[in-house]
Amino acid sequence: MTVESRHRPSAPPFAAPLDPARYTRRIILEPHQAIEAVTPQRDLFVLAHLGIPRVEALDWRLEIAGLVERPVTLTLDDIRRLPARRVESFHQCAGAPRRPDLAVHRVANVVWSGVDLADLLRTCSVHADARFLWAYGLDHGDYDGVSAKWYVKDVPLTRLGEGGVLLAYAVNGEPLAPEHGFPLRLIVPGYYGTNTVKWLWRLELAAGRATGPFTTVLYNDPDPAAGGTRPVWEAPPEALIVAPAPGPLAAAAIEVWGWAWAAAEIVQVEVSVDGGQSWSTARVERRRQWSWQRFAFDWRPAGAGSFTLAARATDSRGAVQPMGKARNSVHTVKVVIE
Repeated sequence: MTVESRHRPSAPPFAAPLDPARYTRRIILEPHQAIEAVTPQRDLFVLAHLGIPRVEALDWRLEIAGLVERPVTLTLDDIRRLPARRVESFHQCAGAPRRPDLAVHRVANVVWSGVDLADLLRTCSVHADARFLWAYGLDHGDYDGVSAKWYVKDVPLTRLGEGGVLLAYAVNGEPLAPEHGFPLRLIVPGYYGTNTVKWLWRLELAAGRATGPFTTVLYNDPDPAAGGTRPVWEAPPEALIVAPAPGPLAAAAIEVWGWAWAAAEIVQVEVSVDGGQSWSTARVERRRQWSWQRFAFDWRPAGAGSFTLAARATDSRGAVQPMGKARNSVHTVKVVIE
Protein backbone atom coordinates (compact mmCIF):
# COMPACT_ATOMS: atom_id res chain seq x y z
CA MET A 1 0.00 0.00 0.00
CA THR A 2 1.37 3.37 -0.98
CA VAL A 3 0.19 6.90 -0.23
CA GLU A 4 -0.58 8.94 -3.36
CA SER A 5 -1.34 12.53 -4.35
CA ARG A 6 -4.86 13.78 -5.11
CA HIS A 7 -4.05 14.26 -8.80
CA ARG A 8 -6.68 12.74 -11.11
CA PRO A 9 -4.84 10.52 -13.62
CA SER A 10 -5.83 10.35 -17.25
CA ALA A 11 -5.25 6.58 -17.37
CA PRO A 12 -4.28 3.71 -15.09
CA PRO A 13 -0.54 2.97 -14.79
CA PHE A 14 -0.91 -0.51 -16.30
CA ALA A 15 -2.18 -2.09 -19.50
CA ALA A 16 -5.71 -3.50 -19.82
CA PRO A 17 -6.52 -4.24 -23.47
CA LEU A 18 -10.16 -4.82 -24.40
CA ASP A 19 -10.94 -8.24 -25.85
CA PRO A 20 -13.46 -8.04 -27.35
CA ALA A 21 -13.40 -4.26 -27.75
CA ARG A 22 -17.15 -3.97 -28.32
CA TYR A 23 -20.53 -4.33 -26.68
CA THR A 24 -20.87 -7.87 -25.34
CA ARG A 25 -24.09 -9.50 -24.16
CA ARG A 26 -24.70 -13.11 -23.22
CA ILE A 27 -27.85 -14.43 -21.53
CA ILE A 28 -27.43 -17.93 -20.11
CA LEU A 29 -30.69 -18.63 -18.27
CA GLU A 30 -34.31 -18.13 -19.24
CA PRO A 31 -36.63 -17.37 -16.30
CA HIS A 32 -37.84 -20.97 -16.00
CA GLN A 33 -34.21 -22.13 -15.76
CA ALA A 34 -33.33 -20.02 -12.69
CA ILE A 35 -34.00 -22.91 -10.33
CA GLU A 36 -30.93 -22.70 -8.07
CA ALA A 37 -31.09 -20.54 -4.94
CA VAL A 38 -27.50 -19.44 -5.58
CA THR A 39 -26.70 -18.91 -9.24
CA PRO A 40 -23.40 -20.45 -10.41
CA GLN A 41 -20.95 -17.96 -11.91
CA ARG A 42 -21.04 -19.87 -15.20
CA ASP A 43 -24.77 -19.08 -15.47
CA LEU A 44 -24.58 -15.34 -14.74
CA PHE A 45 -25.65 -13.03 -17.52
CA VAL A 46 -22.84 -11.08 -19.18
CA LEU A 47 -23.28 -7.44 -20.16
CA ALA A 48 -20.27 -5.30 -21.08
CA HIS A 49 -21.20 -1.95 -22.63
CA LEU A 50 -17.73 -1.15 -23.96
CA GLY A 51 -15.85 -4.45 -24.08
CA ILE A 52 -14.04 -6.75 -21.65
CA PRO A 53 -10.67 -5.61 -20.22
CA ARG A 54 -7.99 -8.26 -19.83
CA VAL A 55 -5.92 -7.54 -16.73
CA GLU A 56 -2.71 -9.05 -15.36
CA ALA A 57 -3.21 -9.40 -11.60
CA LEU A 58 0.42 -8.57 -10.76
CA ASP A 59 0.26 -5.28 -12.70
CA TRP A 60 -3.16 -4.15 -11.51
CA ARG A 61 -3.58 -1.34 -8.98
CA LEU A 62 -6.56 0.38 -7.32
CA GLU A 63 -6.34 4.08 -6.50
CA ILE A 64 -8.46 5.71 -3.80
CA ALA A 65 -8.27 9.48 -4.09
CA GLY A 66 -10.27 12.70 -4.28
CA LEU A 67 -11.72 14.14 -1.08
CA VAL A 68 -9.72 11.99 1.32
CA GLU A 69 -6.97 12.93 3.71
CA ARG A 70 -4.82 9.91 2.84
CA PRO A 71 -5.10 8.79 -0.80
CA VAL A 72 -3.69 5.31 -1.37
CA THR A 73 -2.85 2.80 -4.09
CA LEU A 74 -3.53 -0.87 -3.40
CA THR A 75 -2.37 -4.06 -5.06
CA LEU A 76 -4.60 -7.12 -5.25
CA ASP A 77 -2.48 -8.73 -2.52
CA ASP A 78 -3.03 -5.65 -0.32
CA ILE A 79 -6.78 -6.06 -0.70
CA ARG A 80 -6.74 -9.79 -0.08
CA ARG A 81 -4.85 -9.25 3.17
CA LEU A 82 -7.70 -7.14 4.55
CA PRO A 83 -10.55 -8.78 6.52
CA ALA A 84 -12.81 -10.64 4.12
CA ARG A 85 -16.60 -10.27 4.12
CA ARG A 86 -19.32 -12.26 2.36
CA VAL A 87 -22.61 -10.79 1.17
CA GLU A 88 -25.48 -12.67 -0.47
CA SER A 89 -27.42 -10.49 -2.86
CA PHE A 90 -29.62 -10.56 -5.92
CA HIS A 91 -27.81 -9.36 -9.04
CA GLN A 92 -30.06 -7.71 -11.62
CA CYS A 93 -29.61 -6.13 -15.02
CA ALA A 94 -31.49 -2.84 -15.35
CA GLY A 95 -32.14 -3.44 -19.05
CA ALA A 96 -31.79 -0.85 -21.80
CA PRO A 97 -30.41 2.45 -20.42
CA ARG A 98 -32.95 4.58 -22.29
CA ARG A 99 -35.98 2.28 -21.85
CA PRO A 100 -37.47 2.72 -18.36
CA ASP A 101 -40.69 1.21 -19.73
CA LEU A 102 -39.11 -2.13 -20.61
CA ALA A 103 -38.64 -5.02 -18.16
CA VAL A 104 -36.08 -7.68 -19.07
CA HIS A 105 -36.47 -9.89 -15.95
CA ARG A 106 -32.74 -10.69 -16.03
CA VAL A 107 -31.63 -11.59 -12.51
CA ALA A 108 -29.47 -13.92 -10.46
CA ASN A 109 -28.55 -14.44 -6.81
CA VAL A 110 -24.95 -14.88 -5.67
CA VAL A 111 -22.59 -14.69 -2.71
CA TRP A 112 -19.88 -12.05 -3.15
CA SER A 113 -16.59 -12.13 -1.23
CA GLY A 114 -14.39 -9.11 -0.73
CA VAL A 115 -13.53 -6.14 1.45
CA ASP A 116 -16.01 -3.92 3.25
CA LEU A 117 -15.67 -0.59 1.47
CA ALA A 118 -16.86 1.57 4.38
CA ASP A 119 -14.16 0.06 6.61
CA LEU A 120 -11.50 0.65 3.97
CA LEU A 121 -12.51 4.28 3.40
CA ARG A 122 -12.28 5.02 7.11
CA THR A 123 -8.54 4.38 6.88
CA CYS A 124 -8.35 7.10 4.21
CA SER A 125 -10.17 9.74 6.32
CA VAL A 126 -12.91 10.94 3.97
CA HIS A 127 -13.49 14.70 4.02
CA ALA A 128 -16.74 16.01 5.47
CA ASP A 129 -17.79 17.61 2.17
CA ALA A 130 -17.62 14.34 0.22
CA ARG A 131 -21.09 13.17 -0.82
CA PHE A 132 -20.50 10.64 -3.61
CA LEU A 133 -18.20 7.79 -4.49
CA TRP A 134 -17.14 7.68 -8.15
CA ALA A 135 -16.14 4.22 -9.38
CA TYR A 136 -13.97 3.92 -12.51
CA GLY A 137 -13.91 0.77 -14.64
CA LEU A 138 -11.20 -0.09 -17.14
CA ASP A 139 -13.67 -0.37 -20.03
CA HIS A 140 -13.90 2.57 -22.42
CA GLY A 141 -15.18 3.48 -25.88
CA ASP A 142 -18.50 4.11 -27.62
CA TYR A 143 -21.96 2.87 -26.68
CA ASP A 144 -25.49 3.90 -27.71
CA GLY A 145 -24.43 7.19 -29.26
CA VAL A 146 -22.09 8.33 -26.50
CA SER A 147 -18.34 8.10 -25.97
CA ALA A 148 -16.79 7.34 -22.59
CA LYS A 149 -13.15 7.75 -21.64
CA TRP A 150 -13.91 5.31 -18.82
CA TYR A 151 -17.02 3.60 -17.54
CA VAL A 152 -17.78 5.67 -14.44
CA LYS A 153 -20.72 5.38 -12.07
CA ASP A 154 -21.45 6.97 -8.72
CA VAL A 155 -22.99 5.95 -5.41
CA PRO A 156 -24.17 8.28 -2.64
CA LEU A 157 -21.97 7.89 0.43
CA THR A 158 -25.08 7.52 2.57
CA ARG A 159 -25.56 4.07 0.97
CA LEU A 160 -22.27 2.88 2.49
CA GLY A 161 -23.67 3.56 5.94
CA GLU A 162 -26.38 0.93 5.33
CA GLY A 163 -23.71 -1.79 5.06
CA GLY A 164 -22.89 -4.57 2.63
CA VAL A 165 -21.00 -2.52 0.03
CA LEU A 166 -17.96 -4.53 -1.05
CA LEU A 167 -14.91 -4.47 -3.23
CA ALA A 168 -15.41 -8.03 -4.44
CA TYR A 169 -12.76 -10.37 -5.83
CA ALA A 170 -14.79 -13.60 -5.72
CA VAL A 171 -18.31 -14.86 -6.39
CA ASN A 172 -19.65 -18.06 -4.81
CA GLY A 173 -16.13 -18.80 -3.60
CA GLU A 174 -14.60 -18.57 -7.11
CA PRO A 175 -12.29 -15.80 -8.38
CA LEU A 176 -14.13 -13.40 -10.66
CA ALA A 177 -13.97 -14.44 -14.31
CA PRO A 178 -12.77 -11.74 -16.74
CA GLU A 179 -16.30 -11.15 -18.06
CA HIS A 180 -17.55 -10.62 -14.49
CA GLY A 181 -15.00 -8.01 -13.49
CA PHE A 182 -11.66 -9.63 -12.66
CA PRO A 183 -9.77 -8.68 -10.62
CA LEU A 184 -12.12 -6.43 -8.62
CA ARG A 185 -15.63 -5.02 -8.87
CA LEU A 186 -17.81 -2.78 -6.76
CA ILE A 187 -20.84 -4.48 -5.20
CA VAL A 188 -23.76 -2.37 -3.98
CA PRO A 189 -26.44 -4.76 -2.69
CA GLY A 190 -29.93 -3.63 -3.60
CA TYR A 191 -28.72 -1.57 -6.58
CA TYR A 192 -29.08 -2.54 -10.23
CA GLY A 193 -26.06 -4.22 -11.80
CA THR A 194 -25.12 -1.18 -13.87
CA ASN A 195 -23.81 0.32 -10.62
CA THR A 196 -21.67 -2.69 -9.71
CA VAL A 197 -18.70 -1.39 -11.67
CA LYS A 198 -16.43 -4.13 -13.01
CA TRP A 199 -12.67 -3.99 -13.62
CA LEU A 200 -12.16 -1.29 -11.00
CA TRP A 201 -9.03 0.83 -11.12
CA ARG A 202 -10.01 4.02 -9.29
CA LEU A 203 -12.36 5.15 -6.52
CA GLU A 204 -12.78 8.87 -6.11
CA LEU A 205 -14.58 10.72 -3.31
CA ALA A 206 -16.37 13.82 -4.58
CA ALA A 207 -18.81 16.52 -3.52
CA GLY A 208 -21.04 16.09 -6.59
CA ARG A 209 -22.22 13.38 -8.95
CA ALA A 210 -19.99 11.88 -11.63
CA THR A 211 -20.03 13.73 -14.94
CA GLY A 212 -19.61 10.92 -17.49
CA PRO A 213 -22.29 9.72 -19.95
CA PHE A 214 -23.28 6.72 -17.85
CA THR A 215 -24.56 9.07 -15.13
CA THR A 216 -25.62 12.15 -17.11
CA VAL A 217 -27.11 10.69 -20.30
CA LEU A 218 -27.75 6.99 -19.72
CA TYR A 219 -29.51 5.25 -16.82
CA ASN A 220 -31.64 8.23 -15.75
CA ASP A 221 -35.36 7.54 -15.62
CA PRO A 222 -38.17 10.12 -15.66
CA ASP A 223 -39.37 11.21 -12.22
CA PRO A 224 -42.71 13.01 -12.74
CA ALA A 225 -43.14 13.67 -9.03
CA ALA A 226 -39.89 15.63 -8.91
CA GLY A 227 -40.30 17.15 -12.36
CA GLY A 228 -37.00 15.72 -13.60
CA THR A 229 -35.12 12.43 -13.64
CA ARG A 230 -33.77 10.00 -11.08
CA PRO A 231 -30.69 7.78 -11.31
CA VAL A 232 -31.20 4.07 -11.86
CA TRP A 233 -29.82 3.05 -8.47
CA GLU A 234 -32.04 0.99 -6.17
CA ALA A 235 -34.04 -1.91 -7.58
CA PRO A 236 -37.79 -1.67 -6.91
CA PRO A 237 -39.88 -4.76 -6.03
CA GLU A 238 -40.07 -7.47 -8.67
CA ALA A 239 -41.08 -11.13 -8.91
CA LEU A 240 -40.10 -13.79 -11.44
CA ILE A 241 -42.07 -16.98 -12.06
CA VAL A 242 -39.73 -19.97 -12.42
CA ALA A 243 -42.32 -22.75 -12.53
CA PRO A 244 -44.36 -23.77 -14.28
CA ALA A 245 -42.53 -23.06 -17.53
CA PRO A 246 -44.52 -21.76 -20.51
CA GLY A 247 -46.40 -24.42 -22.44
CA PRO A 248 -48.72 -27.39 -21.85
CA LEU A 249 -49.44 -28.79 -18.37
CA ALA A 250 -51.40 -31.70 -16.99
CA ALA A 251 -54.62 -30.89 -15.12
CA ALA A 252 -53.25 -31.54 -11.63
CA ALA A 253 -52.15 -29.67 -8.54
CA ILE A 254 -49.46 -27.18 -9.59
CA GLU A 255 -47.03 -25.19 -7.47
CA VAL A 256 -46.48 -21.75 -8.96
CA TRP A 257 -43.16 -20.59 -7.57
CA GLY A 258 -40.34 -18.19 -8.23
CA TRP A 259 -38.13 -15.48 -6.80
CA ALA A 260 -38.88 -11.97 -5.55
CA TRP A 261 -36.45 -9.20 -4.66
CA ALA A 262 -35.92 -5.48 -4.12
CA ALA A 263 -33.61 -3.07 -2.37
CA ALA A 264 -36.01 -3.38 0.58
CA GLU A 265 -37.26 -6.74 1.83
CA ILE A 266 -40.25 -8.27 0.04
CA VAL A 267 -43.18 -8.63 2.43
CA GLN A 268 -45.84 -9.91 0.04
CA VAL A 269 -46.13 -11.70 -3.29
CA GLU A 270 -49.47 -12.19 -5.02
CA VAL A 271 -50.13 -14.67 -7.81
CA SER A 272 -52.77 -14.40 -10.52
CA VAL A 273 -53.89 -17.18 -12.86
CA ASP A 274 -56.11 -14.93 -15.00
CA GLY A 275 -53.64 -12.32 -16.26
CA GLY A 276 -54.03 -9.95 -13.30
CA GLN A 277 -57.83 -9.77 -12.99
CA SER A 278 -57.71 -11.39 -9.54
CA TRP A 279 -54.91 -12.11 -7.08
CA SER A 280 -54.13 -14.60 -4.30
CA THR A 281 -51.44 -14.31 -1.64
CA ALA A 282 -48.42 -16.60 -1.95
CA ARG A 283 -46.06 -17.90 0.72
CA VAL A 284 -42.80 -15.92 0.89
CA GLU A 285 -39.54 -16.96 2.52
CA ARG A 286 -37.56 -14.50 4.64
CA ARG A 287 -34.63 -12.63 3.13
CA ARG A 288 -30.98 -13.47 3.82
CA GLN A 289 -28.99 -10.23 3.71
CA TRP A 290 -29.97 -8.87 0.26
CA SER A 291 -30.90 -12.22 -1.32
CA TRP A 292 -33.88 -12.88 -3.49
CA GLN A 293 -36.80 -14.58 -1.71
CA ARG A 294 -38.64 -17.72 -2.80
CA PHE A 295 -42.42 -17.51 -3.11
CA ALA A 296 -44.90 -20.29 -3.80
CA PHE A 297 -48.62 -20.65 -4.46
CA ASP A 298 -50.62 -23.89 -4.77
CA TRP A 299 -52.92 -23.86 -7.78
CA ARG A 300 -55.43 -26.51 -8.84
CA PRO A 301 -56.84 -25.55 -12.25
CA ALA A 302 -60.62 -25.82 -12.49
CA GLY A 303 -60.39 -27.30 -15.98
CA ALA A 304 -58.67 -27.28 -19.33
CA GLY A 305 -57.82 -24.09 -21.19
CA SER A 306 -55.26 -21.33 -21.59
CA PHE A 307 -54.14 -19.35 -18.55
CA THR A 308 -51.84 -16.38 -18.00
CA LEU A 309 -49.96 -16.62 -14.73
CA ALA A 310 -48.59 -13.47 -13.13
CA ALA A 311 -46.79 -12.54 -9.91
CA ARG A 312 -46.37 -9.15 -8.28
CA ALA A 313 -44.30 -8.18 -5.26
CA THR A 314 -44.67 -5.59 -2.51
CA ASP A 315 -41.70 -4.42 -0.45
CA SER A 316 -41.44 -3.27 3.16
CA ARG A 317 -41.66 0.37 2.06
CA GLY A 318 -45.08 -0.22 0.53
CA ALA A 319 -43.97 -0.11 -3.13
CA VAL A 320 -45.99 -2.44 -5.37
CA GLN A 321 -44.81 -3.88 -8.66
CA PRO A 322 -46.67 -2.33 -11.65
CA MET A 323 -48.40 -4.33 -14.36
CA GLY A 324 -46.57 -2.66 -17.24
CA LYS A 325 -44.38 0.09 -18.71
CA ALA A 326 -41.64 -0.11 -16.07
CA ARG A 327 -38.25 -1.72 -15.53
CA ASN A 328 -39.95 -3.94 -12.95
CA SER A 329 -43.19 -4.72 -14.79
CA VAL A 330 -45.06 -7.84 -13.71
CA HIS A 331 -43.74 -11.08 -15.21
CA THR A 332 -46.32 -13.32 -16.91
CA VAL A 333 -46.24 -16.93 -18.10
CA LYS A 334 -48.76 -18.46 -20.50
CA VAL A 335 -49.67 -22.10 -19.89
CA VAL A 336 -52.21 -24.50 -21.39
CA ILE A 337 -53.99 -27.06 -19.21
CA GLU A 338 -54.73 -30.13 -21.28
